[in-house]
Amino acid sequence: MDTDKSRTRRHPAGRKAELLAYVTSHGHVTVGELAAEFEVSIDTIRRDLDQLDADNKLVRTHGGAVSADQGAPPDEGLSVRMRVRAPEKETIGRLAAEQVADGSVVIINSGTTTLALGRNLGDKRDLTIATNSLVLPSELSSAALRELLVFGGSVRTITQATTGPVSFRAMLGGPDLDVAADVAFIGVGAVDDAGYTSSNLADAAMMSEMMTHARRTIILADSSKFDQRLFARIAPLATADALITGRRPTGALADALAEAGVEVIAPE
Repeated sequence: MDTDKSRTRRHPAGRKAELLAYVTSHGHVTVGELAAEFEVSIDTIRRDLDQLDADNKLVRTHGGAVSADQGAPPDEGLSVRMRVRAPEKETIGRLAAEQVADGSVVIINSGTTTLALGRNLGDKRDLTIATNSLVLPSELSSAALRELLVFGGSVRTITQATTGPVSFRAMLGGPDLDVAADVAFIGVGAVDDAGYTSSNLADAAMMSEMMTHARRTIILADSSKFDQRLFARIAPLATADALITGRRPTGALADALAEAGVEVIAPE
């Protein structure tokens, strides 16, 4: 056994520093994995993680922890995902709000990055917003709204959002009313040179349909989503008009976006 390492781990401050470095390098870890790696009890690891979470050094999850600087695992709870890469998401939300004109009809899908967009729409006026998020309405300023609509359907409790057709019923038992928007903002789970993907088939189908109901589609994705691919395909790259992110993509993804004619909007 490495005696220097063992000596460091006997001191709580040193162990917490190593633990934080381990979580940062691995992204997402479990309590059991950490207990084995650091040769301490599960209760000790839980206390260390709770303290590091309280100090905003990492984000505590059910059964483990995730680095605040890396992307959350697919289908992680909303409360966890809201704290992961929060500064970058807020930047994306601000840049996205700049793309919204007063009087627009806007579709916004569920997600923590699109919640940041909602928080940045306070100085807009006369907006009609349609969303499948059950959380977004509380982030919107009433002064910005002309009308707010929430798509019906089955509720996914982990995302606090509905999944179903992109339409509204005029009345109980009445016909579905079609939707036409000026712009759709779609937060996605992953982006690579093949397109946009999500971890859930029903969500992917709804996002794809949202894109067909808007004259312009803007994808919102923090940089941890780059060069990743999840199970459910949403659409090919060229389906979107723009991608808003906190850091410009490079390499094959940058080339693919340019070839597909997707404008990349990011901080200079």
